[in-house]
Amino acid sequence: MDATPHIERIHSTALVDKQARLGVDVEIGPYCIVGPNVTLEDGVRLMSHVVIEGHTTVGAHSTLHPFASLGLAPQHLHSTGKDARLSVGAHTTIREHVTLHVGTEQGRMETKVGNHCFLMVGAHIAHDCIIGDNVILTNNVALGGHVTIGDYAVVGGLSGVHQHVRIGKHAMIGGVTGVEKDVIPYALAMGNRAKLTGLNIVGLRRRGFSREDIRSLRTAYGLLFSQGGTMSERISEVADLFSDHAGVMDIINFIREDSSRPICTPAANGNGV
Repeated sequence: MDATPHIERIHSTALVDKQARLGVDVEIGPYCIVGPNVTLEDGVRLMSHVVIEGHTTVGAHSTLHPFASLGLAPQHLHSTGKDARLSVGAHTTIREHVTLHVGTEQGRMETKVGNHCFLMVGAHIAHDCIIGDNVILTNNVALGGHVTIGDYAVVGGLSGVHQHVRIGKHAMIGGVTGVEKDVIPYALAMGNRAKLTGLNIVGLRRRGFSREDIRSLRTAYGLLFSQGGTMSERISEVADLFSDHAGVMDIINFIREDSSRPICTPAANGNGV
C-alpha cells in the first residue's frame, strides 16, 4: 500500500485525519469523514457523506455509498468499543445508510465482513458479528450482536437476526423473517419466527451444485428432520451414511458445534423437503 494518497481524489469538503492510511487510487467524495485509525486499501471509493471512525479497515476496491457509517462505538450498554476493530473485505459494496459497528470487550473485540459482500440500503451489522464472503444482506436487514453468517448466504429484506445466531453457508432467509435460532447450511428459512422450509435449491443451482450433490443434501435433510428416533440418533445415522459427502458433513458439523442458540427446524406439519 502506498502511504501517500492521491490528493486530487480527496474532495475539498472531506475531513480526512492526517494519520489515516490511504492506499493508491482511493477516492473520497464530498463531506466524508475519515478518522485517524482508519485504513482504506487501494481503490476504495467513498462517494459522499460517509463516516468512518474507530480502528477500521476497508478492503481494496470496496465502494461505500452516501451516509454509510462504519466503525463507531457499538450499541451496547457496557462497552465503549475502545481499541475494538472493524474489518471489511475487498470488493464489498456498502449501500446508503448501512451501519457497521466495532466489536466489544464482551465479545471478539472485532466485527468482520468478508470479501465480495453486498450490503443493501439500511442494513445494520452490530458488534462482534462475523460475516463470510459473498454474503448478501438486502434492504433494512438488522443483525444483532455476535451473529455469524457463512459464505454465500442471503438474508431477505426487513429481516431481523437475534444475537448469537448462526446462519450457515449458502442458506437463504426469506424476507420479513425473525431469525432466533441457528439456520443450517444450504437451508431455506422464513416466517414470523423462522422455520425451515427445505433447502435453498435455487441458490444451490446458481452456485453450480450438481444434481447428485443436491439429491444427497435433500436425502440427508429429510433424514435429519424425520419423525423417527431422537435428533442425536438421526445426526449419527446421517453422519455414517454421508461421511464422504462434504456438503452433508457441513450440516452435521454445524449442528454439532457449540452454540447458545437452538437449531431452527421445520414446522410441525412437515419437513419441507
